[in-house]
Amino acid sequence: MSLNCNEINLILEELNLQGAFIQDIIQPGFDTIAFYIYKNGAAKTILICTANGACRLNETRRKIPKNKKPLRFMEFLKSKIKGAKILSCKQINFDRIIKMELAHSDEKYTMYIRLWSANSNVILCDKDDNILDTMFRRPQKNEITGGKFFLPEQKKDLQIESILEKFPIREFPELKEFFSEKNQHTSAQDFEQISFNQKIDVWYAEHATSLSREALLEKAKKWYEAHHSRQSAALERLEKKRLDFSASAEKKHFGDLILANAHLFGEADSQDFLECEDYETGEIVRIKIDPKKSAQENAAEYYAIYKKELSGAEALKTEIELAKKKIESLEKVYQEILAEKNPMKVEQLLRQSSTPKQKQKKSHPGLDYTVNGWYILVGRDANENDELLRHHVRGNDMWLHTRDTPGGYVFIKCRAGKTIPLDILLDAGNLALYFSKARAAGKADLYYTEVKYLRRAKNGPKGLVIPTHEKNLNVVLDKNRLARLEAIRQENAAI
Repeated sequence: MSLNCNEINLILEELNLQGAFIQDIIQPGFDTIAFYIYKNGAAKTILICTANGACRLNETRRKIPKNKKPLRFMEFLKSKIKGAKILSCKQINFDRIIKMELAHSDEKYTMYIRLWSANSNVILCDKDDNILDTMFRRPQKNEITGGKFFLPEQKKDLQIESILEKFPIREFPELKEFFSEKNQHTSAQDFEQISFNQKIDVWYAEHATSLSREALLEKAKKWYEAHHSRQSAALERLEKKRLDFSASAEKKHFGDLILANAHLFGEADSQDFLECEDYETGEIVRIKIDPKKSAQENAAEYYAIYKKELSGAEALKTEIELAKKKIESLEKVYQEILAEKNPMKVEQLLRQSSTPKQKQKKSHPGLDYTVNGWYILVGRDANENDELLRHHVRGNDMWLHTRDTPGGYVFIKCRAGKTIPLDILLDAGNLALYFSKARAAGKADLYYTEVKYLRRAKNGPKGLVIPTHEKNLNVVLDKNRLARLEAIRQENAAI
């Protein structure tokens, strides 16, 4: 439930913001912003929340968590009104719209805070109500930069009287028990002395239907159960697949038995099975064969299946370890959410955890791998190669590329006082080979040199460079090495 008009007036009366200065602005989420206010030697934190069903403005004593990435509206407000003096702050016409007049240097601004559920907004205007920017840009309502802000039509006196009767100030009887638990000496009389701002802050954090800690923890529980169920099912499928691969040694043994009993193939010319004695157990076994093929060809097929399953089992082992680490990471995040007491921080943690990885913007194009403290960047096409080369690497970083074959650029970021180990060079070399046209061949010559020895080809296509001081590296594609690198990349992305 959002604040009503009478509650807003009471809060503003308690805050008495006229003459205060805005020291700092923090935006922990897309629908919440906080102002650090200073007046007469006292500091206050004013929280503005525009979430549907929880619209409010009040003083809070809770720590405001910063967002990992500074949000647009916060940065804009800082550029305009950080350090501004609040000339006046009042509700307009019982409409749940707060008008705050501000002065900063020689500039004057008006900030409108509309606390309407499903249509709330914070709008900064110049002195003539021309919109400079808004928390939520709504072009259909002309609430965008360059638009004009208009107040609703003024209510008549009779309407105001009915509003005062219809929306009384809440008393929050359920908070008496809460404050009593916090302070055993709190009496009913003492409870009445607690400011309405403090009651509002506690009530929305503990009892509101939206953005309260209880509601957020219920949301977190659903998120955790859904993700845990999906990841556990994936791990179960991998474990089942590993059991299937555990019989791979049997395929090799069948190949050995076929070769050991090749003399029986003439007798089994039209049979789909070869019956022979197992020299290890002494038992008679039946091995499925292709009667049109020789003993050597049938054995070769069993050996090929064995090698494939053996390779698959190794990759599967890495996948299982990765799946287990994902579940551990999920458990860690959920326990962190459960332990957090600040509902704003809970909401922030939940939002960060719920954002799909594909929607989280990376600071660079291409792929990245962190191996034993070494950072490797991979471009997969001309655009990524060029972007990495222009903006994300420096002169002492190492560059690798397949010789005489189109492919991606691979960079190893330098570390002061460290020489790149051969194993890291081979990791980077395998990535350069894998993301090139030479992948099908399974091996290639690569050259590598420091970025400072690369020269752009004049009038050449995007990303084309001419290296000097280069050295040669012959690389054979190592599937186990690539599987390990991919597991490391996914593990880092999951954290």
